[in-house]
Amino acid sequence: MKKFLDLITEEVTKAFTECGYDAKYAKVTLSNRPDLCEYQCNGAMAASKEYKKAPFMIADDVAAKLVTNPMFSMAESVKPGFLNLKIDEAYLASYIEKMCADEGRFGCDKAEHPKTIIVDYGGPNVAKPLHVGHLRSAIIGESIKRIGKFMGHNMIGDVHLGDWGLQMGLIITELKLRKPELVYFDEEYTGEYPMEAPFTIAELEEIYPTASGKSKVDEAYKEAALQATNELQQGRRGYRALLDHILNVSVTDLKKNYENLNVSFELWKGESDAQPYIPDMVQKMKDDGFAYESEGALVVDVKEETDSKEIPPCIILKSDGASLYSTTDLATLVWRMKDYNPDGVIYLTDKRQELHFIQVFRCARKTGIVGPNTELKHIGFGTMNGKDGKPFKTRDGGVMRLEYLVDEINEEMLKKITENQKEKESLDISDEEAKVTAKVVALAAIKYGDLSNQASKDYIFDIDRFTSFEGNTGPYILYTIVRIKSILNKYHGLGKEETGAFIEPAHSKSEKDLMMELSKFNAMMENAFEESAPHKVCAYIYDLANAFNSFYHGTKIMSEENEQTQKSYIRLLGLTKAVLETCIDVLGFSAPDRM
Repeated sequence: MKKFLDLITEEVTKAFTECGYDAKYAKVTLSNRPDLCEYQCNGAMAASKEYKKAPFMIADDVAAKLVTNPMFSMAESVKPGFLNLKIDEAYLASYIEKMCADEGRFGCDKAEHPKTIIVDYGGPNVAKPLHVGHLRSAIIGESIKRIGKFMGHNMIGDVHLGDWGLQMGLIITELKLRKPELVYFDEEYTGEYPMEAPFTIAELEEIYPTASGKSKVDEAYKEAALQATNELQQGRRGYRALLDHILNVSVTDLKKNYENLNVSFELWKGESDAQPYIPDMVQKMKDDGFAYESEGALVVDVKEETDSKEIPPCIILKSDGASLYSTTDLATLVWRMKDYNPDGVIYLTDKRQELHFIQVFRCARKTGIVGPNTELKHIGFGTMNGKDGKPFKTRDGGVMRLEYLVDEINEEMLKKITENQKEKESLDISDEEAKVTAKVVALAAIKYGDLSNQASKDYIFDIDRFTSFEGNTGPYILYTIVRIKSILNKYHGLGKEETGAFIEPAHSKSEKDLMMELSKFNAMMENAFEESAPHKVCAYIYDLANAFNSFYHGTKIMSEENEQTQKSYIRLLGLTKAVLETCIDVLGFSAPDRM
């Protein structure tokens, strides 16, 4: 289904060309003066120079063509040469009716040529709990994946675990000190290793920080950890078996925590999965003349003539032969291209890693790991800060575990919902339903609070504001959906049906404003996908929720006496609910039946 703005532009373009003016001047935009008109075209101003004609004369010509067009209820020329347009109510209603008929898509076409896109949006380290620093990559990445899926693309989410490097050696070293009798440390052992891990997730989460602390003050301990890391990477059987245990225990816990955020991954791959590809990749870079030694390290030049600042070489191997994040990321691209041959790969990380990805992407292209048609995109996000403007911390200054933050917001939301129910004595919600509802609304508060900001910007994580039922918040959006559900339930509860219903031309300005917002849905979704911008979905549903609430407060829906008009209202409400629910689904949360 064509986008509403495209349909308007087509008619304006036709009018320009019929008047003898170039189509390039017929660009239509939303009005920046909604008090005067709904859409505008300023092309006559630019065209006047080419046609040596006053702008208002050109605008007059075009307006004369459009004034009889059934799409417009108003097409007027305003000096010095603006073209102001208002949409005909009947035309708008017919467009909204077509959206209603297109169930599940609401006028938003799926991609004609679906792409395969891998989204790398996890990045947690195994053996460590998720903390608030993991929140943004998970929430933004999940939404980008869902938007792409809605648009018809094959989106593949990869958690990309940090399961390689010194942290593994530290865990092995500390475990060996505590339990030297474990069979994993016996180099002569040739049998099968136990199926059950020699530690719990709680023990593992205590082992790593202890080992890390020791390595900072004990040089011999650090050397032992480096040695253990090297032996693991060289394939020592017992250490590889321990790695498997670490992964199994950690991933089970990570899945539980990600599920609480309604975040999922198609792939649970880690840095260790890329290791087998490193030797051949490095050798090929050498053979093709891209990799060379510099101060003992193996590097690839990635600077370009157009660079305005110095871009250092991409380091492939350190002087001791050890790999780095860049090595792992490049090798990960090798297996992704081999197994999936994606059209694009999107990476979600802190924006401070921008230089790293510039180096990796350039190196991947230069060395032929990816071809010219594979899009590599890094979405660097800003910091989640506390009310003091500094990175979000616990009260004692530590990094907060993600599950604690979620629990805190669940509790705050439960408190507000309980208070809300006390004020509405007629609505009886059980304690259990209140808890379930609080969890649903809390997730909306967290996700909307994050996603409504442009990803690259820092933002203040304000629990009081995010959990409010008023303003630009997740709970406000959910409250709007619940309000619509309540009206629809009342209508159907009276035994009424929408049989034979169709959208009538708007009966009021607020109803037309609601239809105008609905008409933007397909264009917004397409744009949100193209720009990997969930905040555009948030901005849209906030405007749509506001438009609905204005219509609701100004319209007697349930007491409307004209049966056909009431059916039209109900059909419009059903579409509004469905569009809002589709949007919150791509943002990664849902609405309860009542609040």
